[in-house]
Amino acid sequence: MPRTRIKICGLTRPQDVRAAVELGADAIGFVFYPPSPRAVSIDQAAELAALLPPFVTAVGLFVNPSREEVQAVLERVPLQLLQFHGDESEAACAGHGRPWIKAARMRPGVDLVEFSASYPRASGILVDTFVEGYGGGGKTFDWSLIPEGFGRPLVLSGGLDADNVAEAVRRLRPWAVDVSSGVESGKGIKDAARIAAFIDGVRQADG
Repeated sequence: MPRTRIKICGLTRPQDVRAAVELGADAIGFVFYPPSPRAVSIDQAAELAALLPPFVTAVGLFVNPSREEVQAVLERVPLQLLQFHGDESEAACAGHGRPWIKAARMRPGVDLVEFSASYPRASGILVDTFVEGYGGGGKTFDWSLIPEGFGRPLVLSGGLDADNVAEAVRRLRPWAVDVSSGVESGKGIKDAARIAAFIDGVRQADG
């Protein structure tokens, strides 16, 4: 099996970025959604992104942004991948000159194949737990909602932590896993020991 990629999302502090990189994260996520407790300003994100070494991807998370809001971030922050978590159309996601992924908010009745077909230019589909508002709320969803042989790069999110990520990887074999609250000691405050345990769980599942 290929190695499962790991994204640590919602980082707000330099020491957390350094820890995630040193422990082996493949991607770091910065939240540009002001209602989130993990949101960062453009200035903060630029400082944090400058800490990333080569081959660690800087990802920007947006929720229903205007084109101008995304472009303002891109002028200052060297994002390599965009992540859209709202109700954005294919055209809205694709209009920024960067690769992007689209989040599907999973609950009974969501047809992931049909959802995916609406975003043919997405580099992958991220599956997260449906909650009121946006974001997964640190809760898992019913993984059986993901069809076997989905056929596109799948990023698994929603309530993952060191206790369940190995089972998730073994069962679903996603292209990548995405964690935020599952490696925190407080909202927006990452814990290096929890990051290490999470990454170790993924690697054990990879074999």
